[in-house]
Amino acid sequence: MYPKDVRIPSSIFFIFALFLLLSCCMARSVNFARDFHVTWADSHVTTVDGGSTVELSLDQSSGCGFASRNKFMFGHVSMKIKLISGDSAGTVTAFYLSSETGGVRDEVDFEFLGNRSGQPYTVQTNVYAHGKGDREQRVNLWFDPSKDFHTYSILWNHHHIVFFVDAIPIRVYKNNEARGVLYPNSQPMGVYSTLWNADDWATRGGLEKTNWAAGPFKAYYKDFDIEACATDPVLGTCISSRTVITSWWEAPSYRQLSGVQARAYRWVRLNHMIYDYCKDQARFPVVPKECIVGY
Repeated sequence: MYPKDVRIPSSIFFIFALFLLLSCCMARSVNFARDFHVTWADSHVTTVDGGSTVELSLDQSSGCGFASRNKFMFGHVSMKIKLISGDSAGTVTAFYLSSETGGVRDEVDFEFLGNRSGQPYTVQTNVYAHGKGDREQRVNLWFDPSKDFHTYSILWNHHHIVFFVDAIPIRVYKNNEARGVLYPNSQPMGVYSTLWNADDWATRGGLEKTNWAAGPFKAYYKDFDIEACATDPVLGTCISSRTVITSWWEAPSYRQLSGVQARAYRWVRLNHMIYDYCKDQARFPVVPKECIVGY
């Protein structure tokens, strides 16, 4: 404890605050070996291209996955993914955030559903808040994501969650807690990726089964970027909350889509959306509240 007659210059407080921000809440080069770990089937996760790219493999013996070593409260996470080529029906390649807290988990999902050769790739998004999910939307991608790497991103702040494909928003989930809609904002979430067999539902509702003769199925990841608040491992809160500096993803310009983004979003929804839970009366005879108040 400092003696009472010692005054610490305000500039020192500023420097310390800036150090905290730079150390935990600003972009830094993400290294897979340092910042991630394999969660299952080590033999199916390898690095290629001199260690710059991570390869996930699925065969009849196992799928696989990896996760970040840290958990975060709010921020922006992205990675470049090259999906399974050829006949990938029945497979699911995923990139998601999750609190991993069982029945009360928060989770934000990108799930890429495999296809028969020549058919469009479908991306399914979902949002869980305090264990409540069933908020699926599906979009057919307007390009072949197995030909090259594309960037998939999640922006998560106090105002909304936005899913991006190559900087084009494909889904917005707004924070409508004030109107009684659950929103994931109380549990830190890690960054996860998995590749597994889900031929009981993934392609045409399970009608198309995995063709194991076409395997092993491989997806590739690179250029990981995490700009987010790492959480205190004891308190479980964002370390940067101790500073007076506001994180960029909470700035006013990130609280809603820009005009350009809004136009691109409408284009996706009009031309490429193939399923929206809000319009599924068979599943939801009573329209979910967030579908009424705006999502």
